[in-house]
Amino acid sequence: MQFTRLGPSGLAVSRLCLGCMSYGDTSKGWHGDWLLDEEAARPFFREALEAGINFFDTANIYSGGTSEEITGKLLKEMARRDEIVVATKAFGVWRNAPNCGGLSRKALFQAIDDSLTRLGMDHVDLFQIHRWDDRTPIAETMEALHDIVKAGKARYIGASSMFAWQFARAQETARANGWTLFISMQNQLNLLYREEEREMLPLCGAEGVGVIPWSPLARGRLTRPWGTSTVRSETDAVGKALYKAEDEADRAVVDAVEAVAAARGAPMATIGLAWHFTKPQVTAPIIGATRPQHIADAVRALDITLSPEETASLEAPYRPKFPTGMGMPMPAMDKVSVI
Repeated sequence: MQFTRLGPSGLAVSRLCLGCMSYGDTSKGWHGDWLLDEEAARPFFREALEAGINFFDTANIYSGGTSEEITGKLLKEMARRDEIVVATKAFGVWRNAPNCGGLSRKALFQAIDDSLTRLGMDHVDLFQIHRWDDRTPIAETMEALHDIVKAGKARYIGASSMFAWQFARAQETARANGWTLFISMQNQLNLLYREEEREMLPLCGAEGVGVIPWSPLARGRLTRPWGTSTVRSETDAVGKALYKAEDEADRAVVDAVEAVAAARGAPMATIGLAWHFTKPQVTAPIIGATRPQHIADAVRALDITLSPEETASLEAPYRPKFPTGMGMPMPAMDKVSVI
């Protein structure tokens, strides 16, 4: 396994991060027949740790919090706390009522306490805001995050999926007040969605912020020939919204990945991940693992250096897209509705 520092910090992380959204209880409100329960998830945590992965990412809303419960329990069984890096996120609605989500001071302090309880930990290494909150002044959010760090509940803070101007505003607000700065940006980046290359990646490069992309394989679209499907592709509503089945430019990209993979004698997933390491701002793609080969295919990407010609062939078919992946429901403000 290769390791690097996350952004401007001294925090050492593996070049791959295991995303734990795939593990949880579907009865808790997270829909998808592709989810794995605790026992089914256990081999993937073991394999990740044995491969040298020390970086694990989850969120308070994944499967109604059961992702955090599984992540915390299995890591406690299998790993030493001082050797691993645990990241979680807050913003998403945990109950459709005022203050039960978003980035207000009240919501963030509740979210971190609830996450620590589910994880069975006294701190997380990286506490991230899952989305931008238009309802809360950014100064309130940044001061609350700073106080969470100073209280010892989080070691570092990060952000996820917003416009570059919003991220810059948050950083400048923290800098002007002497508060804790974000060290990471978790954004959507893959060969089918490269809009982050326009502003966010250059901003992160200039700021020294580490990039930890989510959906680095476009929710599996880059791991198999065009037109084939899986249980997840058929049931993942978010994936269907992010990546359109009829997009001909996307089809050309997938075909290019398939061609490079065939020439290399490597899985398509390996090539799709290897492309991320052509971007100097990328620290660690967040991989999902629900099948036996997923982690091995991802680790193999670390040993592949794509040539300029291969990279050009993968990137050439891309066509600009409208920004996606930045929205998320906000809690009710005027009334409570039972869902």
